[in-house]
Amino acid sequence: MTTNPAGRRPGTQPKETPPVGPHRRFVAPWVRTRLRTAPGAALAFGLLVLLTSFLAAAFPRAVDSYENRGLRHDVTTAAPSRSGLELTTPPPRIELPEAAREASLLPARLGPLHRKVLGLLPEPLRADPGQSAYGVRTAKTLVARDRWLPRPDTKDPEFTLAAHSGLAEHATVREGRLPQVTGKVTAGTREVEAAVTVQTAKTLNIRTGSVVHLGDPAGTVLSARVTGILEPRDPGGGYWSHDSLLRTPGLDSTPTTLPQVYWKGALLIAPEAAPALLGTTGDPQPYWRIAPATAHLTAADVPRLTSRVASLEDGPDLLRLKEAVDENAELTTDLDGILASYRSMRSAIAPVVAVAAFGVGAVATVVVLMTGGLFAARRRGEIALLRSRGGSLRGIGGRLLAETSVVTVPAAAAGLLAAVLAVDDARLPYAALGSGAVALVACAALPVRAMARHRVARAHGGRDDLVLARPSGRRKVAEMTLLVLAVGAVVALRRRGTSDAGDHLVSAAPVLVALIAALVLVRLYPLPLRWAARPAARLRGAVGFLSLARAGRSSAIGALPLLALLVALTTAGFGGSVLAGVDDARAQAALLATGADARISGDNDAVALPAGAGLAVRAVSGVRTVTSVQIEHALRMPADDDAPTGPPAASLVGVEPKAYAALSRGLDLGPFSADTLRATGGASPVLRAVASPGVAEWLGRGPHRISSLAGEFTVEVAAVRERTPAVSSADFLIVDGSRLTHRAPTALLATGDAVDGRALRAAVRDLDEDLTVRLRAEARASFTDSPLQSGAERIYAAAIGAGAGYAVLALLLSLLQSAPERTMLLARLRTMGLTTRQGRQLLGLEALPPALLAASGGVLVGLATIRLLAPGVDLVRLALAAAPGVAPVDGATLRADAWSLLLPAAAVVLLTAAVAGAQAWWTGRRGSVNELRAGDMR
Repeated sequence: MTTNPAGRRPGTQPKETPPVGPHRRFVAPWVRTRLRTAPGAALAFGLLVLLTSFLAAAFPRAVDSYENRGLRHDVTTAAPSRSGLELTTPPPRIELPEAAREASLLPARLGPLHRKVLGLLPEPLRADPGQSAYGVRTAKTLVARDRWLPRPDTKDPEFTLAAHSGLAEHATVREGRLPQVTGKVTAGTREVEAAVTVQTAKTLNIRTGSVVHLGDPAGTVLSARVTGILEPRDPGGGYWSHDSLLRTPGLDSTPTTLPQVYWKGALLIAPEAAPALLGTTGDPQPYWRIAPATAHLTAADVPRLTSRVASLEDGPDLLRLKEAVDENAELTTDLDGILASYRSMRSAIAPVVAVAAFGVGAVATVVVLMTGGLFAARRRGEIALLRSRGGSLRGIGGRLLAETSVVTVPAAAAGLLAAVLAVDDARLPYAALGSGAVALVACAALPVRAMARHRVARAHGGRDDLVLARPSGRRKVAEMTLLVLAVGAVVALRRRGTSDAGDHLVSAAPVLVALIAALVLVRLYPLPLRWAARPAARLRGAVGFLSLARAGRSSAIGALPLLALLVALTTAGFGGSVLAGVDDARAQAALLATGADARISGDNDAVALPAGAGLAVRAVSGVRTVTSVQIEHALRMPADDDAPTGPPAASLVGVEPKAYAALSRGLDLGPFSADTLRATGGASPVLRAVASPGVAEWLGRGPHRISSLAGEFTVEVAAVRERTPAVSSADFLIVDGSRLTHRAPTALLATGDAVDGRALRAAVRDLDEDLTVRLRAEARASFTDSPLQSGAERIYAAAIGAGAGYAVLALLLSLLQSAPERTMLLARLRTMGLTTRQGRQLLGLEALPPALLAASGGVLVGLATIRLLAPGVDLVRLALAAAPGVAPVDGATLRADAWSLLLPAAAVVLLTAAVAGAQAWWTGRRGSVNELRAGDMR
């Protein structure tokens, strides 16, 4: 008989010892099991996190992008004389040897210094070598004595001589050749070769071979023989436009009592001929003109760039330039002014955009939290079972966190990657911070909600409605804190406006107002429904009473869903008011700039229109009315020796009373009656006038004698208006034009719904090529040239759309959370005889009060927010910063927009009704057996 060494009975199998250490296997991993159990929910949650992460990352990148483009646009579109830097040194000292003075002006010395200057520019300031140049110019102009040159007021023209580097690379020779140097040029040279641009040659009658004699009354000092006529290749670039006189001659006037107008131009000589300027009285001055490069500039560089420009103007960087070039060198630029204007515009726009960011961020956060709450509610039984079997809160929370992190972290990373690919030219840290915040909230939503609900193990869930809801002391303290913050934000915004771009409390004011409204409405909402349910109980049907009773005690209209809807509707209403206010300001500014739908006039309204101009314009397609006016700017008002200041610079406007009164009334721009301009008196009539407040105050009461180019007349102010269509100036005087001695219309104001601009310009060109046409629509479009403005508007519009989308999700989540309970109710009521039609009515009527509450509350809160914040929000910079020269508008403030307030609210009601109807239809198709389970506490 054999023995079993292990002591086992024959026929039995040995027990398997479970592996220990690293070879131990888990039978059912939690995360994998949960993801396999509910893949649809995980996918939906991942998509929500991805979208939210994308928006959270794309918003700061979009702000960075349009701010960067706005900075480059402002620097690039500014006049090169403002954005460029010019380093100059005094003329060579007279005590130096003549040879040294001549050598100091030659390219052999200036060229290496130019390269050294470009290398000394401090970061982030860089030069554009293609548009930068150096050379020598006469600081004082030289008078030309040739009689063939034009003289508007018999005064001799004056020229600047410039030895400008790089002419061959920046100009095309149309006639002749470039100026050259034969032999050695010294201070005693009396003739040099020169070139002029096409515009200079055309304006001053200069031809190839012309000789311009420059000097003083004693005789000719230097002669310039024109050898070529040049066409600039980039006329608007810094090379030609830093000193526009090099490209285009201009008119100037003498600073005398009776000013004389004369021409000023430029003669371009070879760089090697610069020593010849020493023999003139023009004070030859070396210069280095630096055009800034803009492709690398970002909004984050503005503080450092401002500091560097200040240092170049008067600081350590200027000392380094002086050490390299000349101890008396000076640098001039207006780049710091451009940067200051950019900072001012960005500071004005940023708080307005931040309101949209706070609104969308709040709604998105609420939606993510509601999603976590929905998942926690659907898994209430599962988590309660784990707790009843000894599961710890920490252990359950850790498993839930791991489960959500597997979905949330990759989705948030994908959203960040999509934002980086979608929006370029922006910084990454803020985008990563936004995506990280989304991932953190999404990961914590489910574990925190589950742990808060299951702190104490329960056999089953209790009633979850407003009948048993009692706010705790902590909740009351939190609500009062939020109320104080909201009131403080609104008061601060009304008192100091949005001037502080870093004041986030002010930007969050609309969200805080919506939050307080949501808390108040949740508290007050059940009361009127319960009151309405009492008389409904006496009605024959049970549907009305049941719907009101359930709506009055249901938890579906909790604080989170109502907060999401109110914030979304408030953000949409506030955004619509911002866009409406901007549109109003631009429309008003465009109207002030043109005076009508189209304006036809000569240079500065000073040229009389040709005969038949009114008929030709009236024949253009789309033109409805044409009003002719005679305008004389800089009207000399009667002097007053006792006044502390001089008379205002007013504009005289001669009009046809009936036509101009109708125009003013139709445009609602300073309307008045035609009888207001009716003259009084007999042989020497007194013209009645409509005046601006400044002119009316200066003239006072009684008649006054006015002397103008249109003639002398006596005028008396009959009415005062702030604005008038003909002129955009603040001071004006409108009289009956037929009473003027020299009647000559200088402008036409045309109105029409769709004026054909191309046809109008063609008709005007046939009359006179020098006439200009300005369309109101084109003036309106010019106000959005700045990327800073257009980018902010696009972000605001996108924020409104995103907020609306999240509001829809919040509404659907709130309805989905209560869907099982409503399905169970219908199943039980059907066993009591409720028909399918009555079931649909019950669900619809039950969902209608919360929807109406959210819609009406959103409209009221939106209106209240607009009314509260309107005094502190000035939209002028957002609306008109791209056109700083326009006439000041009366104000650009928030204006309630009916569409942005009512349309989203109506959409909430309709969507709620549609979802309730769909659920009732789907429930009616299913049987009731699965819903009637013993022991179910729903």
